Amino acid sequence: MNSKATKYAFLAGVIYFTAMAIAHYFVIKVPVLFVYYDTPFYAYQDKIISFAVCAYIALFYSALKHREVAPAAIVVLGLTVLGLSSVNFSEDLNLLLEENQSTLPYWLQTGLIAVYLTVLIVLYLKDSKNSKEN
Repeated sequence: MNSKATKYAFLAGVIYFTAMAIAHYFVIKVPVLFVYYDTPFYAYQDKIISFAVCAYIALFYSALKHREVAPAAIVVLGLTVLGLSSVNFSEDLNLLLEENQSTLPYWLQTGLIAVYLTVLIVLYLKDSKNSKEN
């Protein structure tokens, strides 16, 4: 069973991804909810992202309620960090940026998601250890 801390951590993900979906749907381009908030975009792409993020909401809500879903949520978030990192390194992103525009804001946001991933992993492993001791 997930501890209260782990449940709250997954609930934080539900809230974050819900806010992200809303921001993308209504094109509210703010950092944290939009990783690439200052790059050119097409509004239809953001609508697609908002619907896709609903899968994260459902997955993290399921992980909150059912411990056996937690590894899937953790893996998906890990893949997200890897995916964002690959975009941050990509030449395609550099072609969109203005001269001397830094990728640091995107790396900071990717790093925050990686920190959240680390918190989820630590809490999940701690719960596993505690359940074996009981």
